[in-house]
Amino acid sequence: MPPPALPRRLLLATLAAPALPRPGPRELTIAVASAARQQAVRELFAAPFQAATGIRVLVQTRPDGMPALTTGLTGKNPAWDLVEVNGLDLAAGCKANLFAKLNPAAIGGAAHYQPAALSPCGIGATWQAIVLAWDKDKYPGKPDWAAFWDIARAPGKRGLRQGVRGNLEIALMADGVAPAAVYKVLATTDGIDRAFRRLDQLRPYLVWWKTPPDAARLLTSGAVLMTSAPSEAIVAADHDAHRAFAFRWEGNIHQLQSWAVARGGPNRAAALQFLYFIGTPAIEARMAERFGIGGLARGANGGLAAGAAALSSTAPANLAKGVAFDDGFWAARLVALRQRFDAWAAH
Repeated sequence: MPPPALPRRLLLATLAAPALPRPGPRELTIAVASAARQQAVRELFAAPFQAATGIRVLVQTRPDGMPALTTGLTGKNPAWDLVEVNGLDLAAGCKANLFAKLNPAAIGGAAHYQPAALSPCGIGATWQAIVLAWDKDKYPGKPDWAAFWDIARAPGKRGLRQGVRGNLEIALMADGVAPAAVYKVLATTDGIDRAFRRLDQLRPYLVWWKTPPDAARLLTSGAVLMTSAPSEAIVAADHDAHRAFAFRWEGNIHQLQSWAVARGGPNRAAALQFLYFIGTPAIEARMAERFGIGGLARGANGGLAAGAAALSSTAPANLAKGVAFDDGFWAARLVALRQRFDAWAAH
């Protein structure tokens, strides 16, 4: 597929940016968390950036979690120059000096971005939202998380991400807890026990997925009737496979995904140039229109058509229907709750 044509105003904006960096010892190497995200970044960010600047870009996927991130960013020649990370990994990587401190002035200025995007070592890429998704050809209604648990009325397997983070929140919403109250309930021992009891009820019907494309494949193959899934994975599958997939924003759980620049990477200047380029609202809008992946530059959602805005993961109306992952809660509780969940899942 040829790279999308770069609008003249974006080319002018790129040329008006700080002087182009000299090429490093290798191409600018970017790591993202999934194959679906890799396709999106390659098609709508990397290809037009390379066309405009002549800087070669390689987009890769990386294993999830801090161990893989530490391995990839440690040493004199890190494997990646720019990585996309969630809030927990961003904080941990910043503390471990894996990431360079990021001056917003180098990528358009703080006022160019929504406040949530700004942090000492990162700039927001998108909000990734976990939603309830289903195949409309097999389930004509509009289920909520309570219906997700109702096997009697809607027989069939259910898909959930393999891991504790997110599933406790979903279990409590299925049990009647409002999104705004989820972490207040989870902050108590009784609330955690309540979530595990709810998961117990669904255990015989669960199919686990590990990556966003895995979640979409569960629906495509018919292995599950409904599944939790990142919204962009469902948008991509619906588009590419021409399927009648649907999802709902009510009860979504969203987490900020940020870009972080490798502290020891050989292409730091090129990485900043890339961030300046992709933070253009018109570029981010194209990502939302094609993949349902919203950006965090101010104005990125303002010009979207109604259909694209309904799918954008950063549209305020969509985010308001769910709950943001509480990184503080999970930083303090992840190890203990992961151990409990893994033991529960093994029996």
